[in-house]
Amino acid sequence: MTLELKLLVLSSCALVLLAFVLLMRGGSGRVQAIRRGEVRLDDVALDNSRWPPRLRQYANAFDNQMQLPVLFHALVAMLAATGLADMPSAVLGLVFAASRYGHAWVHVTSNHVPRRGAVFMVGAAALALMWIWFAVRGALA
Repeated sequence: MTLELKLLVLSSCALVLLAFVLLMRGGSGRVQAIRRGEVRLDDVALDNSRWPPRLRQYANAFDNQMQLPVLFHALVAMLAATGLADMPSAVLGLVFAASRYGHAWVHVTSNHVPRRGAVFMVGAAALALMWIWFAVRGALA
């Protein structure tokens, strides 16, 4: 496996780790909220808006990891399958992964929407460039 592909796989694994950390932090928070009596199971069985805001932040941050990153994971698989992984793709992949960590951090802390949006756009731009680079290289290969 080339260094470039290793970096892409590492970036992909880092995003999977982020998703599981958010899932576990949010899940343990939900269990604690129920145990403390802040929430009743009947209240949240069909309505997630009844969870405390902090727990909704974790849930939303987790949900976000199931959206744009899916396009990244698919691209990493395609880069591996086609042998087109290169250093520009690897660097953009690292930028994308770092941006997702930044986005999640803002999401579960200040939840400052303009900052969260700016971090999101950095990642979205990196991913779009990755896809364009892949498409161009694939068409020329």
